[in-house]
Amino acid sequence: MFLTAVRTTLSAAALAAAVSTSAFAGPLPLFPFEQPASFHAPRASAYAPVETETHSQEAPAVTAPSRFKRQIVSYPTHEAPGTVVIDTPNTYLYLVLGNGQALRYGIGVGREGFTWAGVKTVEKKAEWPDWHPPQEMLQRQPYLPRMMAGGPGNPLGARAMYLSGSVYRIHGTNAPDTIGQRVSSGCIRLTNEDVTDLYNRVKVGAKVVVLPMTDHRMSQRTGFSTN
Repeated sequence: MFLTAVRTTLSAAALAAAVSTSAFAGPLPLFPFEQPASFHAPRASAYAPVETETHSQEAPAVTAPSRFKRQIVSYPTHEAPGTVVIDTPNTYLYLVLGNGQALRYGIGVGREGFTWAGVKTVEKKAEWPDWHPPQEMLQRQPYLPRMMAGGPGNPLGARAMYLSGSVYRIHGTNAPDTIGQRVSSGCIRLTNEDVTDLYNRVKVGAKVVVLPMTDHRMSQRTGFSTN
Protein backbone atom coordinates (compact mmCIF):
# COMPACT_ATOMS: atom_id res chain seq x y z
CA MET A 1 0.00 0.00 0.00
CA PHE A 2 2.81 2.42 0.89
CA LEU A 3 4.59 1.81 -2.45
CA THR A 4 1.32 2.28 -4.38
CA ALA A 5 0.64 5.59 -2.66
CA VAL A 6 4.17 6.80 -3.41
CA ARG A 7 3.85 5.89 -7.10
CA THR A 8 0.47 7.72 -7.30
CA THR A 9 1.92 10.84 -5.64
CA LEU A 10 4.95 10.87 -7.94
CA SER A 11 2.76 10.39 -11.07
CA ALA A 12 0.52 13.31 -10.08
CA ALA A 13 3.51 15.51 -9.41
CA ALA A 14 5.09 14.60 -12.73
CA LEU A 15 1.86 15.42 -14.60
CA ALA A 16 1.55 18.78 -12.83
CA ALA A 17 5.15 19.59 -13.64
CA ALA A 18 4.67 18.66 -17.28
CA VAL A 19 1.59 20.87 -17.60
CA SER A 20 3.33 23.74 -15.80
CA THR A 21 6.40 23.42 -18.02
CA SER A 22 4.37 23.34 -21.24
CA ALA A 23 2.40 26.41 -20.15
CA PHE A 24 5.62 28.43 -19.95
CA ALA A 25 7.15 26.85 -23.03
CA GLY A 26 4.49 28.30 -25.36
CA PRO A 27 0.92 27.69 -26.50
CA LEU A 28 -0.33 24.17 -26.81
CA PRO A 29 -0.59 22.88 -30.38
CA LEU A 30 -4.06 22.97 -32.00
CA PHE A 31 -6.08 19.82 -31.59
CA PRO A 32 -6.68 17.86 -34.80
CA PHE A 33 -10.50 18.03 -34.64
CA GLU A 34 -13.14 20.50 -35.81
CA GLN A 35 -14.15 23.21 -33.41
CA PRO A 36 -17.64 22.97 -31.93
CA ALA A 37 -20.42 24.51 -34.01
CA SER A 38 -20.82 27.26 -31.41
CA PHE A 39 -17.43 28.64 -32.46
CA HIS A 40 -18.33 28.88 -36.12
CA ALA A 41 -19.59 32.07 -37.75
CA PRO A 42 -23.38 31.89 -38.27
CA ARG A 43 -24.32 30.53 -41.68
CA ALA A 44 -26.47 32.67 -43.96
CA SER A 45 -29.07 29.91 -44.12
CA ALA A 46 -29.70 30.35 -40.42
CA TYR A 47 -31.21 33.73 -41.19
CA ALA A 48 -33.28 32.65 -44.20
CA PRO A 49 -37.05 33.09 -43.76
CA VAL A 50 -38.92 30.02 -42.64
CA GLU A 51 -42.02 29.37 -44.74
CA THR A 52 -44.02 28.12 -41.78
CA GLU A 53 -43.02 31.03 -39.57
CA THR A 54 -45.94 33.04 -38.21
CA HIS A 55 -46.04 36.45 -36.64
CA SER A 56 -47.69 37.08 -33.32
CA GLN A 57 -48.94 40.48 -34.42
CA GLU A 58 -51.19 41.12 -37.40
CA ALA A 59 -49.96 43.46 -40.11
CA PRO A 60 -51.42 46.95 -39.83
CA ALA A 61 -54.29 47.77 -42.17
CA VAL A 62 -53.24 49.48 -45.40
CA THR A 63 -54.78 52.91 -45.93
CA ALA A 64 -54.79 54.17 -49.51
CA PRO A 65 -53.86 57.82 -50.16
CA SER A 66 -56.91 60.08 -50.11
CA ARG A 67 -56.71 60.74 -53.84
CA PHE A 68 -57.49 57.07 -54.48
CA LYS A 69 -60.64 57.06 -52.38
CA ARG A 70 -63.83 56.49 -54.34
CA GLN A 71 -65.48 59.87 -55.04
CA ILE A 72 -67.63 61.79 -57.49
CA VAL A 73 -65.61 64.28 -59.53
CA SER A 74 -66.11 66.74 -62.35
CA TYR A 75 -65.50 64.92 -65.64
CA PRO A 76 -66.97 66.51 -68.79
CA THR A 77 -66.87 64.00 -71.65
CA HIS A 78 -68.75 62.97 -74.74
CA GLU A 79 -68.89 59.37 -73.54
CA ALA A 80 -72.32 58.06 -72.57
CA PRO A 81 -73.23 57.40 -68.94
CA GLY A 82 -72.19 53.90 -67.91
CA THR A 83 -68.93 54.05 -69.88
CA VAL A 84 -65.73 53.09 -68.04
CA VAL A 85 -62.61 55.13 -68.78
CA ILE A 86 -59.23 53.82 -67.63
CA ASP A 87 -56.79 56.71 -67.11
CA THR A 88 -53.65 54.58 -67.27
CA PRO A 89 -50.92 57.20 -66.61
CA ASN A 90 -52.72 58.65 -63.59
CA THR A 91 -54.01 55.31 -62.24
CA TYR A 92 -57.68 56.29 -62.12
CA LEU A 93 -60.83 54.57 -63.35
CA TYR A 94 -63.80 56.79 -64.20
CA LEU A 95 -67.38 55.56 -64.42
CA VAL A 96 -69.19 58.21 -66.43
CA LEU A 97 -72.37 59.40 -64.67
CA GLY A 98 -73.43 62.13 -67.09
CA ASN A 99 -74.02 65.83 -66.51
CA GLY A 100 -70.27 66.41 -66.43
CA GLN A 101 -69.62 64.04 -63.56
CA ALA A 102 -67.99 60.67 -63.02
CA LEU A 103 -67.34 58.30 -60.16
CA ARG A 104 -63.58 58.00 -59.79
CA TYR A 105 -61.69 55.01 -58.34
CA GLY A 106 -57.99 54.47 -57.66
CA ILE A 107 -56.51 51.58 -59.62
CA GLY A 108 -53.34 49.58 -60.25
CA VAL A 109 -52.25 49.17 -63.87
CA GLY A 110 -49.77 47.22 -65.97
CA ARG A 111 -46.08 47.48 -65.25
CA GLU A 112 -43.59 48.76 -67.80
CA GLY A 113 -43.98 46.87 -71.06
CA PHE A 114 -47.45 45.57 -70.13
CA THR A 115 -49.64 48.64 -70.58
CA TRP A 116 -52.06 48.80 -73.48
CA ALA A 117 -54.79 50.99 -74.91
CA GLY A 118 -58.01 50.53 -76.84
CA VAL A 119 -61.77 50.20 -76.65
CA LYS A 120 -63.38 47.06 -75.23
CA THR A 121 -66.67 46.00 -73.74
CA VAL A 122 -67.47 44.14 -70.53
CA GLU A 123 -67.95 40.64 -71.88
CA LYS A 124 -68.95 38.94 -68.62
CA LYS A 125 -68.88 39.42 -64.87
CA ALA A 126 -68.06 37.03 -62.02
CA GLU A 127 -68.18 37.09 -58.23
CA TRP A 128 -65.18 35.62 -56.39
CA PRO A 129 -63.89 34.28 -59.71
CA ASP A 130 -61.54 31.34 -60.19
CA TRP A 131 -58.18 32.33 -61.60
CA HIS A 132 -56.86 30.64 -64.73
CA PRO A 133 -53.53 32.29 -65.61
CA PRO A 134 -53.39 32.88 -69.38
CA GLN A 135 -50.89 30.90 -71.41
CA GLU A 136 -48.70 33.95 -71.97
CA MET A 137 -48.32 34.39 -68.22
CA LEU A 138 -47.58 30.69 -67.68
CA GLN A 139 -44.78 30.91 -70.23
CA ARG A 140 -43.19 33.74 -68.28
CA GLN A 141 -43.91 32.22 -64.87
CA PRO A 142 -44.21 28.42 -65.26
CA TYR A 143 -44.39 27.93 -61.49
CA LEU A 144 -47.88 29.49 -61.32
CA PRO A 145 -50.86 27.21 -60.67
CA ARG A 146 -52.99 26.27 -63.66
CA MET A 147 -56.10 27.16 -61.68
CA MET A 148 -56.83 28.75 -58.34
CA ALA A 149 -60.31 28.61 -56.84
CA GLY A 150 -61.98 31.89 -56.00
CA GLY A 151 -61.70 33.21 -52.49
CA PRO A 152 -59.95 35.81 -50.30
CA GLY A 153 -56.50 34.53 -51.29
CA ASN A 154 -57.21 34.60 -55.01
CA PRO A 155 -55.34 37.37 -56.91
CA LEU A 156 -58.53 38.33 -58.79
CA GLY A 157 -60.16 39.36 -55.55
CA ALA A 158 -63.88 39.70 -54.93
CA ARG A 159 -65.14 40.53 -58.43
CA ALA A 160 -63.97 40.47 -62.03
CA MET A 161 -65.20 42.05 -65.25
CA TYR A 162 -63.76 40.38 -68.35
CA LEU A 163 -62.88 42.57 -71.32
CA SER A 164 -63.88 41.43 -74.79
CA GLY A 165 -61.34 39.92 -77.17
CA SER A 166 -58.53 39.98 -74.64
CA VAL A 167 -57.04 38.23 -71.59
CA TYR A 168 -57.49 41.39 -69.54
CA ARG A 169 -59.89 41.98 -66.67
CA ILE A 170 -60.96 44.69 -64.29
CA HIS A 171 -60.77 42.90 -60.96
CA GLY A 172 -60.22 43.15 -57.23
CA THR A 173 -57.03 42.45 -55.35
CA ASN A 174 -55.88 40.99 -52.04
CA ALA A 175 -52.95 43.43 -52.12
CA PRO A 176 -54.56 46.87 -51.65
CA ASP A 177 -51.15 48.51 -51.24
CA THR A 178 -50.64 48.06 -55.01
CA ILE A 179 -53.36 50.61 -55.84
CA GLY A 180 -51.69 53.50 -57.63
CA GLN A 181 -48.83 51.23 -58.70
CA ARG A 182 -47.77 49.78 -62.04
CA VAL A 183 -47.35 46.12 -61.18
CA SER A 184 -49.79 43.95 -63.15
CA SER A 185 -49.48 42.08 -66.42
CA GLY A 186 -52.02 44.40 -68.03
CA CYS A 187 -55.14 43.88 -65.90
CA ILE A 188 -56.76 46.74 -64.03
CA ARG A 189 -57.11 46.22 -60.29
CA LEU A 190 -59.14 47.92 -57.58
CA THR A 191 -59.55 47.25 -53.89
CA ASN A 192 -62.13 44.57 -53.17
CA GLU A 193 -64.49 47.20 -51.75
CA ASP A 194 -64.21 49.38 -54.85
CA VAL A 195 -64.46 46.57 -57.38
CA THR A 196 -67.61 45.33 -55.65
CA ASP A 197 -69.11 48.81 -55.91
CA LEU A 198 -68.13 49.10 -59.58
CA TYR A 199 -69.40 45.59 -60.32
CA ASN A 200 -72.84 46.52 -59.04
CA ARG A 201 -72.96 49.61 -61.27
CA VAL A 202 -71.49 48.34 -64.55
CA LYS A 203 -73.57 46.24 -66.94
CA VAL A 204 -72.44 43.49 -69.28
CA GLY A 205 -71.86 45.14 -72.65
CA ALA A 206 -70.63 48.42 -71.14
CA LYS A 207 -68.01 50.29 -73.12
CA VAL A 208 -64.49 50.41 -71.65
CA VAL A 209 -61.98 52.97 -72.96
CA VAL A 210 -58.35 52.38 -71.97
CA LEU A 211 -56.15 55.43 -72.43
CA PRO A 212 -52.50 54.97 -73.45
CA MET A 213 -49.49 55.54 -71.24
CA THR A 214 -48.57 58.86 -72.84
CA ASP A 215 -47.99 62.40 -71.65
CA HIS A 216 -49.52 62.62 -68.17
CA ARG A 217 -50.75 66.13 -68.87
CA MET A 218 -53.11 64.90 -71.56
CA SER A 219 -55.31 62.78 -69.32
CA GLN A 220 -54.97 65.12 -66.35
CA ARG A 221 -56.84 67.87 -68.19
CA THR A 222 -60.31 68.24 -66.84
CA GLY A 223 -62.79 67.43 -69.54
CA PHE A 224 -60.47 65.30 -71.67
CA SER A 225 -62.66 63.73 -74.33
CA THR A 226 -62.21 60.06 -75.10
CA ASN A 227 -63.90 60.33 -78.51
